[in-house]
Amino acid sequence: MLHSRGRRVLHLLPSPALTPFLSIVIPAHNEATRLPHTLEQALAFLKTQPYDSEILVVENGSADRTFDIAQEFARRHLALRALRETERGKGRAVQRGMLEARGQYRFMCDADLSMSIEQLPYFLPPASHADIVIASREAKGAQRVDEPLYRHLGGRLINLGIRLLILPRLNDTQCGFKCFTAEAAEKIFPRQTLPGWSFDIEVLYLARRFGFAIREIPIRWRFDAATKLSAVPDALRMLRDIFRIHANALRGKYDSA
Repeated sequence: MLHSRGRRVLHLLPSPALTPFLSIVIPAHNEATRLPHTLEQALAFLKTQPYDSEILVVENGSADRTFDIAQEFARRHLALRALRETERGKGRAVQRGMLEARGQYRFMCDADLSMSIEQLPYFLPPASHADIVIASREAKGAQRVDEPLYRHLGGRLINLGIRLLILPRLNDTQCGFKCFTAEAAEKIFPRQTLPGWSFDIEVLYLARRFGFAIREIPIRWRFDAATKLSAVPDALRMLRDIFRIHANALRGKYDSA
């Protein structure tokens, strides 16, 4: 089976799950240490659910055994696919996974599983019916565990800039857990241009541009000291990318995929 971008899918789901209810997309860069535990938890949880599902691990420029580990899991679990995205950047890995996915709902999930997989039902019907549901560490009822104060304050400063410059009323655009309907994913992700950390901003900007409903829901989130984010450099890149998104819009770059 060929993907629309011309890449061949190596691991196919058995019938009848060729169009599963849920796809989980996990971007993975140098995640050999954390990935096995995350996949074991996700697979165990999905076995308890009443719907068909698939997991897509999209390895992206790793220097460790991330892809080998994903392949090992794929050999043992028919509903798991291991993909290798040669273009660097988390945004590009998520984009590849969202466009390869076949689920009616497509859930983006960080490999550190800083939000427990047991919270996944809150993103899906009947708990939520929005086109896009995003995890929020700032919505009323959310819990942040073990996060240093300086990280929290830095994150709030970055979000203030995002709200003022491009995405008003969204309090946490950068949390790595988001769910899209198939319709929303297939409209938005072909038009995504940013390959790096700022892709969330572009994706949510496109969602609003196309009139999709976005809902923020509170989660319990645990800070991982092994995070790959660097506050100041990443904040500067996000600021640059926000202006790039506005420039793309003015040039009509988002009008066709």
